[in-house]
Amino acid sequence: MSFFNEARFLIKTNIRDYGMYIALFVIMLTFSVMTDGLFMSSRNISNLLDSAGYIAVLAVGMTLVIVIRHIDLSVGFVAGFLGAVAAIFLTQMGLSVWIVIPIVLVFGIIIGLFNGFLVAKIGIPSFVATLAGMLIFRGALLNVTESTGTIIVNDDLFNALGNGFIPSLVEVNGLHLLSVLVGVIGIVLYIYSELSTRRNKVKYGFDVISLPIFILKLVFVSFIIGYITWVLAGYNGFSWTVVIMLLVVVIYHFLSTKTVLGRNIYAVGSNPEAAHLSGINVTKITMIVFGSMGMLAALSGILFTARLQSATTTAGTLFELDAIAAAYVGGVSSAGGVGKVTGAIIGAIVMASLSSGMNLLGVGISYQYMIRGGVLAAAVIFDVMTRKQRA
Repeated sequence: MSFFNEARFLIKTNIRDYGMYIALFVIMLTFSVMTDGLFMSSRNISNLLDSAGYIAVLAVGMTLVIVIRHIDLSVGFVAGFLGAVAAIFLTQMGLSVWIVIPIVLVFGIIIGLFNGFLVAKIGIPSFVATLAGMLIFRGALLNVTESTGTIIVNDDLFNALGNGFIPSLVEVNGLHLLSVLVGVIGIVLYIYSELSTRRNKVKYGFDVISLPIFILKLVFVSFIIGYITWVLAGYNGFSWTVVIMLLVVVIYHFLSTKTVLGRNIYAVGSNPEAAHLSGINVTKITMIVFGSMGMLAALSGILFTARLQSATTTAGTLFELDAIAAAYVGGVSSAGGVGKVTGAIIGAIVMASLSSGMNLLGVGISYQYMIRGGVLAAAVIFDVMTRKQRA
């Protein structure tokens, strides 16, 4: 098979994995041309990634929830409520950031475990259980913010999570050295991970792509990482939001692909009955996934509150729908058992890119909602069509 034929075959057989990257590339190229390069400016890319951060964190957890064939509609107002709780702890109780963040994350885990208990133990459909949670925490958010409407947070350390950047150390030709080093480390870790995976597949006799295609893949992805690093390093460098988002995706990618827990999650999503018969504790897996979702909702609420430097009565509105949209655009399957956390991040960036590009072009908010809805519908249609082709 020739190089180009193999590349075409590889894309065709892995279109679910590669489609989102192609879509993101097309969207960025289109908006860059239509805005005369303004879309790809350092400032806009930095703002775009920061605005996608709290949704991307939610989308990672939502991907795993959808993988096990459930849904969580409560995460938006859980994020809003716990963001307000963090603000209250900081402003009214005077607690340290280092104490507040772990406490809020534990609250998120408890809420997620309760949702998981209702779904896995009591047997309530996840749609109903989490819809009830959405209403409860919507009311709780209004309750804790109704006296002032907005709780202003003046803690610089906390607010830096949503607005600050990692220290520069030193600038070289206008580039933030530490951000460049982070990018280089990211490229090295990516190449090492891919080489290790390929080596293990060869060792156990699995099929692998040809060496030229493999090298092309390494070069292409490394170029993308390097380019984004160069763009951000030329502005203020990596923000703490982006660093946290990257840490979340790295940790969850490792857990979902390299551990027994990850394999069990996908086994439950593919066929819960078969997973149960094979000895997997489906109830335990369900509660772990919902507990994880609650923790990430708490983290999302912290990031959003830090970005606004305040907690508001409207915090969390439609977060759950944005997270679900990002997960589906990122390649998760509505039938369960299929989806990657890396795809969730790309999906969140795709949706944020659409909003950013349309804002730069002056597209009305009504048309923005319709276009984003169309993109979500297209992602689900794409999922259904690819599953039919494989059937």
